[in-house]
Order: sequence, then structure tokens, then C-alpha cells
Amino acid sequence: MDRRETSDLGSVDSDQTSRSGHDNHLPRQGSSGMATKLASKSEHLYKRARELIPGGVNSPVRYYSPYPLFVASAKGSRFRTVDGEEFLDYCMAYGALLDGHAPEEIVEAVQMALARGSLYGQPTEMEVELASLISSLVPSMEMVRLVNSGTEATMHSLRLARAFTGRQKILKFEGGYHGAHDSVLVRAGSGASSLGIPNSEGITKNVAEDTLVAKFNDEGMSRRIIEDHTHELAAVIVEPVMGNMGPVLPRPGFLETLRKITQENGVILIFDEVITGFRVALGGAQEYFGIRPDMTVLGKILGGGLPIGAFGGRREIMEKLAPLGGVYQAGTYSGNPVSVAASLATLQSLKRRARQ
Repeated sequence: MDRRETSDLGSVDSDQTSRSGHDNHLPRQGSSGMATKLASKSEHLYKRARELIPGGVNSPVRYYSPYPLFVASAKGSRFRTVDGEEFLDYCMAYGALLDGHAPEEIVEAVQMALARGSLYGQPTEMEVELASLISSLVPSMEMVRLVNSGTEATMHSLRLARAFTGRQKILKFEGGYHGAHDSVLVRAGSGASSLGIPNSEGITKNVAEDTLVAKFNDEGMSRRIIEDHTHELAAVIVEPVMGNMGPVLPRPGFLETLRKITQENGVILIFDEVITGFRVALGGAQEYFGIRPDMTVLGKILGGGLPIGAFGGRREIMEKLAPLGGVYQAGTYSGNPVSVAASLATLQSLKRRARQ
């Protein structure tokens, strides 16, 4: 992103910034009388970060030219950089902060939870409460397993679908983003086979070939792929509203067709509601469009700014998970009490407001 564009989007004016005592980023007069711009603290931090962190960032989407802004604090709709610049935040952590930065209810819940302990390695009452609340808001999630991110949630849901059906392949949609694990970092190949091509180095050909790709909103193509691969297709995973390339709404009848075809062919339909969950409607896009998938994946908004994810679905599918079944899924930080407290506060707040 061009620095001029960033500075123009919601930054305070230079007079206000100067009055706050944060004017080191402004042009100064050099000895020659020409305006010279002092290097910002963000620029210095980025140079240091590049020596320690690949690319200077811990997620590639956080980089933009000539260097990213380093944030010092945030509240409500705005964040402040280490240089004292204030910006209106249109990104909101890529959709995770539905209520903005540091809402009081979540901050209070996190502080109270942290005072009791940051991690137990044992179950808690709050986990049960959160699973119950999620199931009540998203009824298709008859049972719920908590994880640490949307990526984990999609990864484990696909493993579970493969185990439940005894099939290997999955179908995703071109442009759909389902996290950063191998099975879903695949784009469409050419030819009638619709075999995937890796979208990242390090993904093996065999993994990519188990991922089929269709065009979103193309009912005919989706039907052909599902019917042609019925005996080897475990799951169809879809963002009901495509977020990574849009947003792009489903055409009338598209999601209904997916639901019908997958049911007819014994294929698990997974709604990736990491972005749409609790945003399109309190019960997610599935509530809004009136479609009940077999499994659902949640993240982002679920944590109110803290790392958490969840996947859930039909009881007979979820009971395949260990320790009940043979599908192994585990995580040291899964059900972390601080994240769970933030999630409970977030969903309870949304539920109260939905009733108003």
C-alpha cells in the first residue's frame, strides 16, 4: 500500500498531531532550508524486524510498501502508531473485531479470567458454557470442539469429514480462503479433471491432487464435479459469502443446490463461517440463507480479539473425534480460559443486542 494512501485514510491532521507532541514524523527544515523528513520509528522498527522476522512481519498480509505501520495502541475505531499518528481502522484485524478495539466488556472479562490463571491444561466450566451458547446460536452445531484459530478449525473439520465418509478428496471454490494449511492452499487446475495446483511452495502434488476446485456460483460445474467424484469426495467446503475475493454473494439457489447435491451423494457440506459467523446474522450466513450444513467452522469474531476457533456439526460426525472415536485432534491451548472468557463476553453481548 502506498504510504500516501495510508496517511490519507483517517489520519489526524498535522496540527492536531503536533499539538499532541508527536511531530517527529513531520517534514522539518534542514540547514539548506529544504524540507527533510526524519525517518519514522515504524521505519526503524521495520529495519530491525527484517533482521529477526522473515519479511519483517508475522503474517504476509501485514506488509505494505515501503514499510508497515507499527501500532502502539488502539481503542474503538482507531489505532495509534509508535510515531503518534492516529488512523481510522477500516481493517479491524481482517474482520476479527466486530465491536472495535478494546471494548470494555471484553477487556473486563479478560482481566477477570487472567487473574484466575492463564492456562490450566484441564477442562473448565466456561468451555461448557461457550459450547452451549454456540450451539444455541448456530443449531447445526450440535456438538462443538474449540481450537485456536480458523485455520485449525478448517484443518480438523476436513480430517473429520474424511474419516466419517472414508473418502479422500475435498471440493473447494476458486478464490475461497480456508486458512493456511496444505489441503486448502490450492487453486483450480486446467482440464476436465479439475485437479488442484499448489498455491504455495512446499505443498506436495499428492496433497494438491486431493483438492478439487469449482467456480463459486457455478451450479453446473459443482454438480458435475460432485457427481463425477461421488465415491472419493469426502466434503465440500465453502464460504457461504465469499470474503477473500469480494465479498461475493451466492446467487439465489446456489447454496440450496449445494445442500441438495451433497445430501444426495453422501458428501459432507462444511460452511466456513469464519468471516460470516455472527456478522451476516447472529446465527451466521446459514441462518440468513436458511441452509443447514453438516459442519460449521468459526473464528475471528468468535474471540473478540483473542485467538480462538471452533468447529462443530452433526452429533454422529463429531463423535468420531477422540477420545470417543479414532480421529485425533488436540491442542495445548485449545479452550484457553482467557480466550474462552473473551468469546463468552462477545457472544453474550451480541445476543443481548440482537434482542433489542
